[in-house]
Amino acid sequence: MKKIGVFGTGEVGRTIATKLIELGYEVKMGSRTANNEKAVEWAKQNGEKASTGTFADAATFGEIIFNCTKGEATLAVFEQAGLEKFAGKIVVDQSNSLDMSNGFPPTLLPEYINTTSLGEEVQKLIPEAHVVKTLNVVNCALMTNPALTPGDATMLVCGNEQQAKQEVTKILNQFGWNDVLDLGNIVASRGMEMFITTWVRLFMATNNINVTFKINR
Repeated sequence: MKKIGVFGTGEVGRTIATKLIELGYEVKMGSRTANNEKAVEWAKQNGEKASTGTFADAATFGEIIFNCTKGEATLAVFEQAGLEKFAGKIVVDQSNSLDMSNGFPPTLLPEYINTTSLGEEVQKLIPEAHVVKTLNVVNCALMTNPALTPGDATMLVCGNEQQAKQEVTKILNQFGWNDVLDLGNIVASRGMEMFITTWVRLFMATNNINVTFKINR
């Protein structure tokens, strides 16, 4: 199985990394420092296939990279990791450009809406990588366990490279996503990222964080 690097030690990163370990992957969790307390504790809980390091260490280790960092920090994280390390690799971008500076509900960072998106900017930053946008439209528990909601929910993907999307779809299937809809090239991440504002309102209206959707077609 492929080795996977996970950027981010928050709830999203730990949820994704733990599921990947359960599926049999070797996973290195990356953060700004090699001895991040959350990462070290996660590795202790997940056995010999789990390890930690810096963002650069995780980028070097992983054949596939999952970006689970906050949108406001995402580009800086890739630069810190070393842009040359991503050439030829699949990068799964789950980030959202949320602006929490005025509290809840959040807005979107204005530099990442309408004419670009975080997914596009990541792809521009690492042009020799294959960026695939997905999983950003649900909360972290559902990312790896869509069965928490009834029915066969739809997960969206987009990216410029078809084979990369196929590889990521295989992992999504392992997570439990049976209905995966390809929206086309990385430009589609604009709509996927802007959807998060609708997701927030759905959460507020239903008082239920476990919200998915089905594209009937």
